[in-house]
Amino acid sequence: MNGKLSRREALVSAAALAALPSVASAANQDRPKDEPFKYCLNTSTLRGQNLPIMDLVEVAAKAGFQALEPWIKELEMHKSAAPLKDLGKKIADLGMTVESAIGFAPWIVDDETKRAKGVEQMKREMDMVAQIGGKRIAAPPAGNDNPNIDLRKAAERYLVILKAGDEIGVVPEMEFWGPVKVINSLAEAAFIALSAGHPKACILPDVYHLYKGGSGHDSIRMLSGDAVHVIHTNDYPAEPAREAVTDAHRIYPGDGVAPLTKFFQNLKAIGFTGSLSVELFNKEYWKQDAAVVAKTALEKTRAAVKKAFA
Repeated sequence: MNGKLSRREALVSAAALAALPSVASAANQDRPKDEPFKYCLNTSTLRGQNLPIMDLVEVAAKAGFQALEPWIKELEMHKSAAPLKDLGKKIADLGMTVESAIGFAPWIVDDETKRAKGVEQMKREMDMVAQIGGKRIAAPPAGNDNPNIDLRKAAERYLVILKAGDEIGVVPEMEFWGPVKVINSLAEAAFIALSAGHPKACILPDVYHLYKGGSGHDSIRMLSGDAVHVIHTNDYPAEPAREAVTDAHRIYPGDGVAPLTKFFQNLKAIGFTGSLSVELFNKEYWKQDAAVVAKTALEKTRAAVKKAFA
């Protein structure tokens, strides 16, 4: 089987994931009814300010974020000067958690030599995430240049890093990228996650990638809340059109045309109680004060969520 899913295969994959039971923790049950999710800051939102990760942690905490999603390169930079456990302690001391992290290990590629190196890279990156108390790491189709990649083989490769994650204590999240030729849809990611046959297999959706890859936002209804722990949250403008929109066009939640009200309602309906991680790459925001951007990102995300449950 190649990268193209039939309609039946896509629906069966998603429906099977939806069949998984969803159980909210006591902490989640204590959240206000109009704020059922956790708020997380993906550090890409402040990339242009060129702050070290220790400073980004403080900015996120002061803005009111409950969690952080750092990039591996930021952890590597910190590690070159100080122990990662110090970073983890600071995050914990400020009352935040590390719900996920962003890396680009080529674990999925067809070339065996490159894939073996990619798996070892993923292991090293998961270890860094574990050292700061992190729970998960993105597992996107990085490095894949095969538009006909066999999704069953992709699932076998995903299982390899899931098992590695078991030993390290970090879960890789199957991520799809809207702009790429394959594994650009929720259906393909769901097929890989389901076919891996691992109890911790999960998916990392993104508001922008659901739009860019043509999955649509109602497709999230086909999943169980336990199959998703983090949602990359953002918005996009009406123009340019979907075919031309890029990461750089991402804007604050609520400032664009993404159907966030229905999307958030669907998330709650499927039992999702995880984190909305605000992930932006907007160069205009990068020119502004980091504290202002972080505060605005949280306020607008919170307002969009409250609107959905008003």
